[in-house]
Amino acid sequence: MDRAISASEANQRFSELLRDVAEGESFTVMSRGRPVARVLPVDRLQEHQAVTRLLDFVSGLPIRRAGKWTRDDLYE
Repeated sequence: MDRAISASEANQRFSELLRDVAEGESFTVMSRGRPVARVLPVDRLQEHQAVTRLLDFVSGLPIRRAGKWTRDDLYE
């Protein structure tokens, strides 16, 4: 369950909030009594799977040959 925290309190205690998130807590940031954002730990397994899917996709793309070029060609 998320802990509610005001936007101003989140701003003032941001470093502490990040430490709490690193320990597994999550927060709902409220502005004028309405939820506007969630701060929660990164799911490392999901992140790893997303990177793996991206690398699989990129490795399947055709190799494009751009010909010979120099660094100077880029900045002319």
